[in-house]
Amino acid sequence: MIKLAIFDLDGTLLNTLDDLAGACNHALSQCGCPTHPTEEYRLLVGRGIANLFRGALPESMKSDEMVEKMRSYFLPYYNEHKCDLTRPYDGIEEMLKDLSDAGIQLAVASNKYQEGTAELINRYFKGFSFVKVLGQREGFPIKPDAGIVREVMDELPGINLDEVVYCGDSNVDMQTGINADVRTIGVTWGFRSPEELAAYSPWMLAKSPSEISEALLSVRE
Repeated sequence: MIKLAIFDLDGTLLNTLDDLAGACNHALSQCGCPTHPTEEYRLLVGRGIANLFRGALPESMKSDEMVEKMRSYFLPYYNEHKCDLTRPYDGIEEMLKDLSDAGIQLAVASNKYQEGTAELINRYFKGFSFVKVLGQREGFPIKPDAGIVREVMDELPGINLDEVVYCGDSNVDMQTGINADVRTIGVTWGFRSPEELAAYSPWMLAKSPSEISEALLSVRE
Protein backbone atom coordinates (compact mmCIF):
# COMPACT_ATOMS: atom_id res chain seq x y z
CA MET A 1 0.00 0.00 0.00
CA ILE A 2 1.57 3.27 -1.12
CA LYS A 3 0.94 6.20 1.20
CA LEU A 4 3.53 8.73 -0.02
CA ALA A 5 4.68 9.63 -3.54
CA ILE A 6 7.76 11.87 -3.68
CA PHE A 7 8.61 13.55 -6.97
CA ASP A 8 11.66 15.15 -8.49
CA LEU A 9 10.81 18.51 -10.11
CA ASP A 10 12.90 19.31 -13.22
CA GLY A 11 12.27 16.74 -15.93
CA THR A 12 9.64 14.95 -13.86
CA LEU A 13 6.79 17.31 -12.98
CA LEU A 14 7.92 20.28 -15.05
CA ASN A 15 9.74 20.69 -18.34
CA THR A 16 12.15 23.41 -17.24
CA LEU A 17 14.91 22.72 -19.75
CA ASP A 18 14.52 25.80 -21.98
CA ASP A 19 14.44 28.26 -19.07
CA LEU A 20 17.36 26.59 -17.30
CA ALA A 21 19.40 26.61 -20.51
CA GLY A 22 18.52 30.23 -21.19
CA ALA A 23 19.58 31.35 -17.71
CA CYS A 24 22.81 29.37 -17.75
CA ASN A 25 23.70 30.65 -21.21
CA HIS A 26 23.01 34.19 -20.01
CA ALA A 27 25.40 33.67 -17.10
CA LEU A 28 28.03 32.15 -19.38
CA SER A 29 27.80 35.10 -21.74
CA GLN A 30 28.15 37.56 -18.87
CA CYS A 31 31.28 35.68 -17.80
CA GLY A 32 32.75 35.79 -21.31
CA CYS A 33 32.31 32.05 -21.88
CA PRO A 34 30.84 30.14 -24.83
CA THR A 35 27.23 28.99 -24.51
CA HIS A 36 25.70 25.56 -25.13
CA PRO A 37 22.78 24.28 -27.23
CA THR A 38 19.69 23.65 -25.13
CA GLU A 39 19.82 19.89 -25.69
CA GLU A 40 23.25 19.68 -24.05
CA TYR A 41 21.69 20.80 -20.77
CA ARG A 42 19.81 17.51 -20.50
CA LEU A 43 23.03 16.00 -19.17
CA LEU A 44 24.11 19.04 -17.15
CA VAL A 45 21.08 19.70 -14.95
CA GLY A 46 19.86 17.69 -11.99
CA ARG A 47 22.87 17.80 -9.65
CA GLY A 48 22.40 21.26 -8.15
CA ILE A 49 23.31 24.60 -9.65
CA ALA A 50 26.97 24.53 -8.59
CA ASN A 51 27.47 21.32 -10.54
CA LEU A 52 25.47 22.80 -13.42
CA PHE A 53 27.89 25.73 -13.58
CA ARG A 54 30.94 23.49 -13.34
CA GLY A 55 29.63 21.36 -16.16
CA ALA A 56 28.86 24.36 -18.36
CA LEU A 57 32.10 26.28 -17.79
CA PRO A 58 35.16 25.68 -20.00
CA GLU A 59 37.68 23.26 -18.50
CA SER A 60 40.16 26.04 -17.79
CA MET A 61 37.59 28.07 -15.82
CA LYS A 62 36.02 25.52 -13.45
CA SER A 63 37.06 27.35 -10.28
CA ASP A 64 35.07 28.13 -7.14
CA GLU A 65 35.40 31.81 -8.01
CA MET A 66 33.82 31.29 -11.44
CA VAL A 67 31.04 29.17 -9.97
CA GLU A 68 30.13 32.04 -7.65
CA LYS A 69 30.34 34.54 -10.50
CA MET A 70 28.00 32.36 -12.56
CA ARG A 71 25.62 32.17 -9.62
CA SER A 72 25.52 35.97 -9.36
CA TYR A 73 24.30 36.24 -12.95
CA PHE A 74 22.19 33.08 -13.11
CA LEU A 75 19.93 33.52 -10.09
CA PRO A 76 18.53 37.01 -10.84
CA TYR A 77 17.97 36.09 -14.48
CA TYR A 78 16.39 32.71 -13.74
CA ASN A 79 14.18 34.14 -11.00
CA GLU A 80 12.85 36.62 -13.58
CA HIS A 81 12.50 34.16 -16.46
CA LYS A 82 11.90 30.75 -14.87
CA CYS A 83 8.29 30.62 -16.07
CA ASP A 84 8.85 31.89 -19.62
CA LEU A 85 8.74 28.46 -21.26
CA THR A 86 8.43 26.08 -18.31
CA ARG A 87 5.25 23.98 -18.27
CA PRO A 88 3.96 20.82 -16.56
CA TYR A 89 4.31 17.73 -18.68
CA ASP A 90 1.08 16.47 -20.23
CA GLY A 91 -0.91 14.41 -17.75
CA ILE A 92 0.94 15.53 -14.62
CA GLU A 93 -1.94 17.46 -13.07
CA GLU A 94 -4.36 14.61 -13.74
CA MET A 95 -1.95 12.16 -12.12
CA LEU A 96 -1.51 14.32 -9.03
CA LYS A 97 -5.27 14.64 -8.71
CA ASP A 98 -5.81 10.89 -9.01
CA LEU A 99 -3.20 10.18 -6.35
CA SER A 100 -4.46 12.90 -4.03
CA ASP A 101 -8.08 11.81 -4.42
CA ALA A 102 -7.01 8.28 -3.47
CA GLY A 103 -5.43 9.55 -0.25
CA ILE A 104 -1.80 9.24 -1.32
CA GLN A 105 0.30 12.05 0.13
CA LEU A 106 2.41 14.11 -2.29
CA ALA A 107 5.86 15.65 -1.83
CA VAL A 108 8.70 17.15 -3.85
CA ALA A 109 12.41 16.50 -3.36
CA SER A 110 14.59 18.38 -5.83
CA ASN A 111 18.20 19.49 -6.31
CA LYS A 112 16.95 22.88 -7.55
CA TYR A 113 17.60 25.65 -5.05
CA GLN A 114 14.86 25.88 -2.42
CA GLU A 115 13.42 29.26 -3.43
CA GLY A 116 13.05 28.26 -7.05
CA THR A 117 11.55 24.89 -6.16
CA ALA A 118 8.93 26.39 -3.86
CA GLU A 119 8.01 29.17 -6.29
CA LEU A 120 7.55 26.80 -9.23
CA ILE A 121 5.38 24.44 -7.22
CA ASN A 122 3.25 27.36 -6.05
CA ARG A 123 3.01 28.71 -9.59
CA TYR A 124 2.02 25.51 -11.37
CA PHE A 125 0.55 23.25 -8.69
CA LYS A 126 -1.01 25.58 -6.12
CA GLY A 127 -4.24 23.57 -6.25
CA PHE A 128 -2.52 20.57 -4.69
CA SER A 129 -1.43 19.92 -1.13
CA PHE A 130 2.16 18.73 -0.66
CA VAL A 131 3.31 17.46 2.72
CA LYS A 132 6.77 18.85 1.98
CA VAL A 133 8.45 20.75 -0.85
CA LEU A 134 12.21 20.49 -0.56
CA GLY A 135 14.99 21.81 -2.75
CA GLN A 136 18.71 22.36 -2.32
CA ARG A 137 19.47 24.23 0.90
CA GLU A 138 22.72 25.37 2.43
CA GLY A 139 24.01 22.87 4.96
CA PHE A 140 21.99 19.96 3.56
CA PRO A 141 23.47 17.34 1.21
CA ILE A 142 21.99 17.12 -2.27
CA LYS A 143 20.60 14.02 -3.94
CA PRO A 144 21.49 11.20 -4.25
CA ASP A 145 21.90 11.52 -0.49
CA ALA A 146 18.91 9.84 1.11
CA GLY A 147 18.45 12.57 3.72
CA ILE A 148 15.94 14.50 1.63
CA VAL A 149 13.65 11.45 1.43
CA ARG A 150 13.97 10.83 5.15
CA GLU A 151 13.12 14.47 5.85
CA VAL A 152 9.92 14.15 3.83
CA MET A 153 9.01 10.91 5.62
CA ASP A 154 9.42 12.63 8.97
CA GLU A 155 6.27 14.59 8.11
CA LEU A 156 4.30 11.34 8.29
CA PRO A 157 5.24 9.61 11.55
CA GLY A 158 4.88 5.85 11.41
CA ILE A 159 5.15 5.54 7.64
CA ASN A 160 7.14 2.53 6.45
CA LEU A 161 9.70 2.40 3.67
CA ASP A 162 7.57 0.03 1.62
CA GLU A 163 4.79 2.63 1.64
CA VAL A 164 6.94 5.24 -0.14
CA VAL A 165 7.85 5.70 -3.79
CA TYR A 166 10.32 8.15 -5.30
CA CYS A 167 9.79 9.27 -8.92
CA GLY A 168 12.40 10.95 -11.10
CA ASP A 169 13.95 11.20 -14.53
CA SER A 170 17.67 10.71 -13.92
CA ASN A 171 20.33 8.39 -12.55
CA VAL A 172 20.62 10.74 -9.57
CA ASP A 173 16.95 10.16 -8.75
CA MET A 174 17.21 6.40 -9.11
CA GLN A 175 20.23 6.33 -6.81
CA THR A 176 18.39 8.54 -4.32
CA GLY A 177 15.61 5.98 -4.08
CA ILE A 178 18.10 3.15 -3.75
CA ASN A 179 19.97 4.99 -0.98
CA ALA A 180 16.71 5.67 0.83
CA ASP A 181 15.61 2.03 0.41
CA VAL A 182 12.28 2.99 -1.16
CA ARG A 183 10.68 2.02 -4.46
CA THR A 184 11.75 4.05 -7.45
CA ILE A 185 9.90 4.99 -10.62
CA GLY A 186 11.89 6.22 -13.59
CA VAL A 187 9.96 8.57 -15.87
CA THR A 188 10.94 8.37 -19.52
CA TRP A 189 9.52 11.75 -20.63
CA GLY A 190 12.20 13.78 -18.83
CA PHE A 191 15.76 14.83 -19.54
CA ARG A 192 17.54 11.45 -19.50
CA SER A 193 17.22 8.23 -21.46
CA PRO A 194 15.21 5.13 -20.52
CA GLU A 195 18.45 3.16 -20.73
CA GLU A 196 20.06 5.33 -18.05
CA LEU A 197 17.11 4.75 -15.76
CA ALA A 198 16.81 1.03 -16.45
CA ALA A 199 20.44 0.50 -15.44
CA TYR A 200 19.37 1.19 -11.84
CA SER A 201 16.63 -1.49 -11.86
CA PRO A 202 13.76 0.79 -10.80
CA TRP A 203 10.51 -0.66 -9.50
CA MET A 204 9.02 0.51 -12.79
CA LEU A 205 9.65 2.69 -15.82
CA ALA A 206 6.71 4.98 -16.61
CA LYS A 207 6.10 6.20 -20.14
CA SER A 208 3.27 8.50 -19.05
CA PRO A 209 2.00 10.04 -15.80
CA SER A 210 -1.14 7.92 -16.00
CA GLU A 211 1.01 4.79 -15.71
CA ILE A 212 2.25 6.07 -12.35
CA SER A 213 -1.21 6.65 -10.92
CA GLU A 214 -2.45 3.30 -12.23
CA ALA A 215 0.51 1.47 -10.70
CA LEU A 216 0.35 3.20 -7.32
CA LEU A 217 -3.39 2.78 -7.00
CA SER A 218 -3.10 -0.92 -7.80
CA VAL A 219 -0.58 -1.36 -4.96
CA ARG A 220 -3.20 0.03 -2.58
CA GLU A 221 -5.68 -2.70 -3.34
